[in-house]
Amino acid sequence: MAPAIMMAADKVELSPANTGFMLICSALVMLMTPGLAFFYGGMVRVKSTLNMLMMSFISLGIITILWVLFGFSLAFGDSHGGLIGWSSDFVGFSGIGKTELWDIYNIPVYVFAVFQLMFAIITPALISGALADRVKFSAWALFITLWAILVYFPVAHWVWAPSGGWAFKLGVIDFAGGTAVHINAGAAALGVILVIGKRVGFKKDPMRPHSLPLVMLGAGLLWFGWFGFNAGSWLGNDDGVGALMFVNTQVATAAAMLAWLAYEKIRHGAFTTLGAASGAVAGLVAITPSGGAVSPLGAIAVGVIAGVLCAMAVGLKYKFGYDDSLDVVGVHLVGGVTGSVLIGFFATGGGQSPAKGLFYGGNADQLWKQLAGVGAVLAYSLVVSALLAFVLDKTIGMRVSEDEEVAGIDQAEHAETAYDFSGAGGGAARTAAPAPVAAAASKKVDA
Repeated sequence: MAPAIMMAADKVELSPANTGFMLICSALVMLMTPGLAFFYGGMVRVKSTLNMLMMSFISLGIITILWVLFGFSLAFGDSHGGLIGWSSDFVGFSGIGKTELWDIYNIPVYVFAVFQLMFAIITPALISGALADRVKFSAWALFITLWAILVYFPVAHWVWAPSGGWAFKLGVIDFAGGTAVHINAGAAALGVILVIGKRVGFKKDPMRPHSLPLVMLGAGLLWFGWFGFNAGSWLGNDDGVGALMFVNTQVATAAAMLAWLAYEKIRHGAFTTLGAASGAVAGLVAITPSGGAVSPLGAIAVGVIAGVLCAMAVGLKYKFGYDDSLDVVGVHLVGGVTGSVLIGFFATGGGQSPAKGLFYGGNADQLWKQLAGVGAVLAYSLVVSALLAFVLDKTIGMRVSEDEEVAGIDQAEHAETAYDFSGAGGGAARTAAPAPVAAAASKKVDA
């Protein structure tokens, strides 16, 4: 994330180009949450489709309100000990003037705030994929409310706050969210599933994706929106760093998809659509922290390594017995760690930072900084998320009943189903015999 300084409008002029660019990027990042909903929604069974969609969509409502009320202040306000922010002018956006500018790129504070809001929205939504089929919707809504306050807002401050977040001051490189978004969400997912346990029938019943076309649609929307997510995180492109990130986003994603497909062909004997979609997401995750620090050749390496490691990691849930329903841990946690750590090897010193990795003549300093950032975020999110889930589970209960889970969480929690196979006007209704005729035929058969 670009260094940011708030300036008075009478000292510098607003940049219409950068402002327009950032508004477009904000809209692209917002689109990623519905894209994630489709991606996850296609991966679950029919009886859980709507619940999966709603677990992402509700984040658009809850996190938006929290962000305006105090979330932006906690994440990007004046730093207190490098751990949390607070600026009264940001509370309720009450003290932000429409002419106040943020950063050397001269965009309005409002624009920066809404761009960062979209990151805050999608991060808790990412967690939902690990909890498919079994969590009460009300408990989920309360969990992401508390998680945003206790985990996301502080971690975003650590990593991105120019006013003095400790990881920012240390020099941890996280261009667009390897630690603050993906490791944060992946560690949280692991913490929660260790508390709430496995789905009914885990490792016994088939739990295949019900709609691979929806998965591919969601992956495509994520890939598209990710250009705003990544390139927009430099807040402009006056120095070409945003353009480098845009190119590296495409390159690493393509490399990771191909690497995942190659791995599963060797390992399982087929090129699957689910593998292509998952590989692309793994590449997007891994290049998110590193894309402003590596070259396009480095981006290929990041993508290939992440594609293979994430493909290997998704099978660990069967070995170790934790039920990560849609591979949030395998893709987002492992991919985020991979991309963040590889900065210590592949950073060229010619992108967002002069820091060089081991393969470009640097020493181990940047690698140790990356490991410190990764370890701190992973540990904090894992522990706090598990504690939150434990408290909620012991008070209001996190899981639906076993009968409701088996029958279908869509009907139990939302009183709806994703698909109506018997609706009037459908193919079955047009071709079926009228009721009296069908009844008469039945009697003849019985006779």
